[in-house]
Amino acid sequence: MRRTISHRSYLRKQLSRPEEAAAYLNSVIEDNDTGALLKAIRNVANAHGGIGALAKAAKMSRTSLYKTLSPTGNPEISTLETILAVYGIRIGFFAVRPETNARNHSNCGSHGFYGRPSV
Repeated sequence: MRRTISHRSYLRKQLSRPEEAAAYLNSVIEDNDTGALLKAIRNVANAHGGIGALAKAAKMSRTSLYKTLSPTGNPEISTLETILAVYGIRIGFFAVRPETNARNHSNCGSHGFYGRPSV
């Protein structure tokens, strides 16, 4: 009997819940890396049936979504809002703490529980 689960399978299971997906996206966005954020959004989409299912739910074309969420994608805020709304997630803004405390993640590392998006 197999007692382990692949990282990809575990991530998909976790990202199927809006609270977990939002926490994952928040941990990724802390790095200020647009490519990593877009990959993370693709991971969330894959946890919910893939880009095809997202396209249908968001009423967008698959081709457009593949381009938007590609490593070189440059989506508008309204596009990200539409995509994330499908999963029950919204974009938010938060006050910035002073620099000395902003990156103090002694409890969970710089990427929180999930780490960087899997490839």
